[in-house]
Amino acid sequence: MATVNVYNINGDQVGTIDLNDSVFGVEVNEGLVHQVVVAQLANKRQGTQSAKTRAEVSGGGKKPWKQKGTGHARQGSTRAPQWTHGGIVFAPKPRDYSVKVNKKERQAALKAVLSSRVAENKFVVVDDFSLSEIKTKKFVEVLGNLKVSKALVVLKDEEKNTVLSAKNVPSVKTAIANTINVYDILKYDTVVIDKAVVEKIEEVYA
Repeated sequence: MATVNVYNINGDQVGTIDLNDSVFGVEVNEGLVHQVVVAQLANKRQGTQSAKTRAEVSGGGKKPWKQKGTGHARQGSTRAPQWTHGGIVFAPKPRDYSVKVNKKERQAALKAVLSSRVAENKFVVVDDFSLSEIKTKKFVEVLGNLKVSKALVVLKDEEKNTVLSAKNVPSVKTAIANTINVYDILKYDTVVIDKAVVEKIEEVYA
């Protein structure tokens, strides 16, 4: 069972917490993690792109000139792709990019990346990450106290002051317990997490 330090927003150690090995100490299955990340990114695609084929553009009902004797190449329609305003060859059409991942696979991948962050000492637990006012400068100061820069900050609930203070910091993303995902944990170097969230995650996934 791994034990990590617990800090306050001033960067001072205020205690320790024991992490459940069934959540924060599992073996990393890189293939599974890759599969879940690919599925997550695919599911974010809208798939609404569309262009017209030669069957859908307007005009071109008449042969532009006779077949022979003009000196021009033969043409059957002005809707052909080589004509200005003609149709698009293999035009993209709306489609569904979604990829299905089983719930157990998704949970296993999430536990794997959380375990990797703990093993790399990039898992910072804070006793309470609530700010008294909306102030970006104060939020950046807290990150400096915790010695982190590019971080996923996981809060126990929608703490308005903290979320809005972090909004203008490009290297940081805030989330709550039920919105964390594999891609975000991998994208940001460090996970800064509220102590109450750690306990909540262990209740759900252990």
